[in-house]
Amino acid sequence: MRTFIAVILWFILLVLCWPLALMLIFLFPLIWLILLPFKIIGLSISLVFQFIGAILMFPFKVLGVR
Repeated sequence: MRTFIAVILWFILLVLCWPLALMLIFLFPLIWLILLPFKIIGLSISLVFQFIGAILMFPFKVLGVR
């Protein structure tokens, strides 16, 4: 559904200001590539914190303490 809404919004932008819409089509992949390392870093940090939390909670799960 998000893709459909994005396409509709892009077509509205194309009607209102076609140079901006064309620039968006060419710049979006570049912006995505620039932001990709930050998404990967965020995912890895989240996984590390989940792993540390699981290690710290393991003794309580073994003993059955909530």
